[in-house]
Amino acid sequence: MSRYWFGVCIALLLSGCETTHEQMLNHGYPPAYADGFEDGCSSGRQAAGLMVGGFSKNVPRYLHERQYETGWDDGFRQCHAMQNSEEQREYHERFWDQRDRDWEQEKDRGAAKAYRHN
Repeated sequence: MSRYWFGVCIALLLSGCETTHEQMLNHGYPPAYADGFEDGCSSGRQAAGLMVGGFSKNVPRYLHERQYETGWDDGFRQCHAMQNSEEQREYHERFWDQRDRDWEQEKDRGAAKAYRHN
């Protein structure tokens, strides 16, 4: 999927009070694609470890409706990646930011100790 469509889908996910499904329909996406995207997104978040929603796939539609299949695949990939990215950001903030603070504090202690001896 092109970056353009990825950006459109992300914008849809982040805007307003409408559900993603409603937003997609209002932006001209076919209903089958929007249904698949919604199910795939829920499944992608669940697969990434976020226990909201759950795995959802209408297998008969997935096997026989190309738009549902494409929407499900796109939703799964995007929401799984977004959830993983958020978890990585949180980990970085917790681990690396604390590590940076510890290093800065140790550096300051070393400098203070060096200045005291002179």
